[in-house]
Amino acid sequence: MAILIDAPAGPEPARPAPGLRRTGVGKLAALLVSPTLLVLALVVAYPIVSALRLAFYRRDDTPDPVTGLLRPGDHFVGIDNFTDMFAGESSTRFLNALWNTTTFTVTAVSLEVVIGVLMALVMHKAFRGRALVRASILVPWAVPTAIAGLLWRWIFQADGVANDLIPGPPILWTTDGAQAWFAVVVADSWKTAPFIGLLVLAGLQVISTEVYEAARLDGASAWRTFFSITLPLVKPTLLVAVLFRILDTLRMFDLPYTLIGPGKNATDTVTVLAFEEAVKFGKYGPASAYAVFLFAYVAVVAFVFVRLLGADVLGTKARRGR
Repeated sequence: MAILIDAPAGPEPARPAPGLRRTGVGKLAALLVSPTLLVLALVVAYPIVSALRLAFYRRDDTPDPVTGLLRPGDHFVGIDNFTDMFAGESSTRFLNALWNTTTFTVTAVSLEVVIGVLMALVMHKAFRGRALVRASILVPWAVPTAIAGLLWRWIFQADGVANDLIPGPPILWTTDGAQAWFAVVVADSWKTAPFIGLLVLAGLQVISTEVYEAARLDGASAWRTFFSITLPLVKPTLLVAVLFRILDTLRMFDLPYTLIGPGKNATDTVTVLAFEEAVKFGKYGPASAYAVFLFAYVAVVAFVFVRLLGADVLGTKARRGR
């Protein structure tokens, strides 16, 4: 019978002090994150700083009073690029573009919320062929925006499908006017309503069926169940989806540009105006000012939306309640 004898324990290995351990982990984390931070600095931070600097410069097309020659390069003009938006030569077109951007956002997002919620309710029902319906509903969202613009341009052309379905004389949808504005709203709602529907569907799937069974036993109607149970429970998901759509629509460019084209008063947006100033006219200073203003406008809208409507984008309320 073997007898086990405990060997004398040797000296324990030295452990690093907690402060040194944290220092080592911090250095390793900084080393691992540094490539990502470098890429973000090159593709995000530098363009933002460069655009902000260019917003205070402008190419002077007036001749030098001494030599009579045009002065090359951009010159510092202070806030003139920003004041010209509201009181200068370009104020009329800029204010029109700002109005179009805002009305596009309010109208299109409102339609997308209604259509998206209806899509989510349809996709949430259990019926034969539900997978095919879900796939077909999500197809417009998967189509690239430029391709969707060209598709709707074919629909809205003079001899297109839209005029075949509407009685009366053909409507020139892609020319300047209210009909062009309406065409952009329809195309944007068709393309991005499935995005809201997909997020709302995710919110519907986490609602327990016991809640609906209790409401059914209490005699609640379908409308009462929707407004008292379904809508409040999917509100956090719906608000986040609406916030994303508002931020995306405020910077709309490719859809009106490909569907209607640039230089149209009814469909000019701030991004289209900034693109034309930079690419077509080479006025990088005013274009940067437009971009900076739009950046601030989007930031203010997002802040007001989160503060007033309580969209829990970062999930802080859920963590606080644990």
